[in-house]
Amino acid sequence: MSQSSNIVVMVRPHHFASNPETMGDNAFQSLAKDGVNVAEAAYNEVTEAVNKLREHGVQVHLFEDETTETPDSVFPNNWFSTHASGELVLYPMYCENRRKERRPDIIEFLRNEYGYQQLIDLSAQENDGVFLEGTGSIVFDHEHKLAYAARSKRMHESALKELCLKLNYKPVAFNATSRDGKPVYHTNVLMAVGSEFVMASAEMIRDDKERRRFMDTVAASGKELVQLTEAQIEHFAGNTLELEADGRKLLAISATAYNALSAEQIQKLEQWVTLVPINVPTIELGGGSIRCMLAQIFSPV
Repeated sequence: MSQSSNIVVMVRPHHFASNPETMGDNAFQSLAKDGVNVAEAAYNEVTEAVNKLREHGVQVHLFEDETTETPDSVFPNNWFSTHASGELVLYPMYCENRRKERRPDIIEFLRNEYGYQQLIDLSAQENDGVFLEGTGSIVFDHEHKLAYAARSKRMHESALKELCLKLNYKPVAFNATSRDGKPVYHTNVLMAVGSEFVMASAEMIRDDKERRRFMDTVAASGKELVQLTEAQIEHFAGNTLELEADGRKLLAISATAYNALSAEQIQKLEQWVTLVPINVPTIELGGGSIRCMLAQIFSPV
């Protein structure tokens, strides 16, 4: 199974805002400066991101969100994922207003357009206080059937193991914290997996044994580890996504993240991918960056 695809789903919000329900455990989230029309700015950033991805040959299915009840709808990767083995997965969400992001019209479109035969619906686990927020909580290595996941309120290991059993993946769970001891809320701000590389801040896996296991797992996969610092993670350098178009690999990365990388890191990544910096500073106020905005679509084989 390929690590990347050339199709994504994006949601353009008409009433984007920093979600008060997620502020408590999302250290990447912040409030907008006075006088900034956040909703308009976010709408424009999504529009520009869609245009830029399409210019690079990526197929974007764009859906509109005109409601006011889903301030984080711009991050659809948290509530569903698709798999080339034919599964479409729905995930249990931690915050109540994020559960409203699940859209039957998107699910129906994907099933009709791509023919997913199996719907794995884990969302009922919300009723038991068990959560697993999609490819925010899980970073998949599809080629080696690995599911990297940092433990947090949004990633319960029991749900991870259940999903891995259904997909025939191996869970790789670990604790990762910021320097003040707070758990990293989503794995995909800590790391990203490409076809030839893994970008990650191993230093934020504080336990020596877990860090060694993580690094050994990456090494065993044959991918090169591009080490990121915690300061770079704070600028969303781990929140990237490898895509492909016209036979070449791309790396969607925010302008914030790109500017946080060193020249040496950029040169190393450019061995494997064309970097595509995308400016999304307003959306980053919501605690996620460009990777969170992209729900990657894998056509069943």
